[in-house]
Amino acid sequence: MGAGAWGTVIAKVAADAGNDVRLWARHAEVAEEINTTRRNTGYLDDVVLPANITACTDAASALTDVTTVLFAVPAQTLRENLENWTPLLNPAATLVSLAKGIELGTLMRMSQVIVQVTGADPGQVAVLSGPNLASEIAAEQPAATVIACADSGRAVALQRGLSTAYFRPYTNADVIGTEIGGACKNVIALACGMAAGVGLGENTAAAIITRGLAEIMRLGIAVGAKGATLAGLAGVGDLVATCSSPQSRNRAFGERLGLGETLEAAQRAAGGHVAEGVTSCESVLALASSYDVEMPLTDAVHRVCHRGLSVIEAVAALLGRSTKPE
Repeated sequence: MGAGAWGTVIAKVAADAGNDVRLWARHAEVAEEINTTRRNTGYLDDVVLPANITACTDAASALTDVTTVLFAVPAQTLRENLENWTPLLNPAATLVSLAKGIELGTLMRMSQVIVQVTGADPGQVAVLSGPNLASEIAAEQPAATVIACADSGRAVALQRGLSTAYFRPYTNADVIGTEIGGACKNVIALACGMAAGVGLGENTAAAIITRGLAEIMRLGIAVGAKGATLAGLAGVGDLVATCSSPQSRNRAFGERLGLGETLEAAQRAAGGHVAEGVTSCESVLALASSYDVEMPLTDAVHRVCHRGLSVIEAVAALLGRSTKPE
């Protein structure tokens, strides 16, 4: 459900793994292009999609008699979409979140939103997260990911249904840790991009990634995640890929801010899209505050994005913090 870059790529993976896939697109022209040319050029250039993907714009057609539903809409729109889709869902279906974020206002993780809106048992809900840059997976470059679900049987079924020669899913029971890693890494990637934009180098980037992981782990453990999850693909792996790659939207967006562009100008340069971390820094910081967890990098990103602080001032503020043991 969702034919952006990530939704289309996961549809390709599922199709390549031998499944018949229905891909719901919001816009009719996207669905028509996929069905007639096997391409989604608005997001994946000239990647050829398998013949066993059928695109449509009618949610009822997409959801009728399916056993697995993967939600690939942006985190902050998931609730609204689910309210429309819930009456159409198979009550026994496995529901999978592909979105990474914490909902503004409620401070819920995406799996919690799915449970609350649909009334599904938490064991029916899985999340997929990892170092998964869409363009590289579309090009069938080797990648790994985490499928987290409290029901191990569903996790294994999803693992089998999404395993290809180029895409390797690992199962995990730690839904909380998998989601916290995915939500927070976008914020740290913004910080890495900002640092690059003002001309700072690899030492700075390494420090941001490492200290970013430390604050992600503090928050994760406070809300019930396992440290091992955040030391794995859904934590360190996703963090490194998102912070390091020029293909990362969040890193690229942060770099524009570091170069002195306004939030609005950076958004225009990104085709009208705000990077996920811009919204996530607000909800992640609020969640951390509710657990009395200190997240200085996230706070600095929030102040740059929403409080008018310059990137240079944010770097100075971070360097001016009191020294202490690691």
